[in-house]
Amino acid sequence: MQTPTPDPPVAEHRFPCDACGSDLRYAPGDAQLVCDHCGNTQPIAGAGPWEGAIRELDFRAAVEKRLADEEIEETRVITCPNCGAQTEYDSDTHAAECPFCATPVVTDTGTHRHIKPRGLLPFGLDEAQARTALTDWLGSLWFAPNGLTEYARKGRKMNGIYVPYWTFDADTKSSYTGQRGTHYYESRTVMRDGKRKTVRVRKTRWRGVSGRVARFFDDVLVLASRSLPKKYTDGLEPWDLSALEPYKPEYLAGFRAEGYQVELTDGYQEARNYMDRMIRRDVKYDIGGDDQRISTVETAVSDVTFKHILLPVWLAAYKYRGKTYRFVVNGRTGRVQGERPYSAWKIAFAVILGLIAAGIAGYFYAITQ
Repeated sequence: MQTPTPDPPVAEHRFPCDACGSDLRYAPGDAQLVCDHCGNTQPIAGAGPWEGAIRELDFRAAVEKRLADEEIEETRVITCPNCGAQTEYDSDTHAAECPFCATPVVTDTGTHRHIKPRGLLPFGLDEAQARTALTDWLGSLWFAPNGLTEYARKGRKMNGIYVPYWTFDADTKSSYTGQRGTHYYESRTVMRDGKRKTVRVRKTRWRGVSGRVARFFDDVLVLASRSLPKKYTDGLEPWDLSALEPYKPEYLAGFRAEGYQVELTDGYQEARNYMDRMIRRDVKYDIGGDDQRISTVETAVSDVTFKHILLPVWLAAYKYRGKTYRFVVNGRTGRVQGERPYSAWKIAFAVILGLIAAGIAGYFYAITQ
């Protein structure tokens, strides 16, 4: 009888201070942990600029569940009943507020078995810097309600979240058939305003073509979370993936990490959609001419590898006058995205000003005629 493989131990990202025993937290922008209780600091072993590539994992082996045990981990998570976010918490937490939608969460702590992250981008901005970026962004939105801007400035806590992503590498070779269009012009005589005029009419001459293109895709990035609208997270790009560091749990100390909700195979399908768009662009370039028609594209994909990575996001979910507004800040660059709020009275005031300006302009136009 075969002995079942034991489940991996539940990962705990807690680091006690060697001076007072309190929990240490990662200090954004520094390669060290800091104790808020006594001020002690401890360097993160091996931290700093990483030279070399982070090892990729074989996609086929993962699909067939042949990854090594050390590539799998279990973490304690709380699932939000409203938005479905699975956020990592320590084993003592049983009640909290969802950082993604501000919904109170009271639930038993469960576990989430997943592919372990291979790399991450450590936070480069602390909470104060992220809040400054957010309030500056809100201040630039003239139609935003003043109350929300002031509410954000009052210092309500922001949450530092490591958001899950997949990256995919693949080698592709594509054969295509299509048509190349070459523009030419013919002269025609037409009647305009009772007069004969000669005009040039553009036409296109088509001829059949076929060929091959090849492209290696490196680090095609796919969001592995469904807790935030993709348009917001896409708006945080670009991410400097060349600065990825090998995964170290010390970087998660004092922060939360979201478990991925987009499974590996679904993430790969999204990556393939992106690859196919790029391949069609390459095909059009290869066809050349003035215009192109693509009839068929057949692509062979090989050497598919992937990484599960974590990217840093400061997140604020503010409930203002019965509505939740969500904002995300790139934890490296300070770029802000979120639900754009509108103030009804500001819009009405702008409309009134516009009508007054139009009336004054019309009056002066009338008296000068």
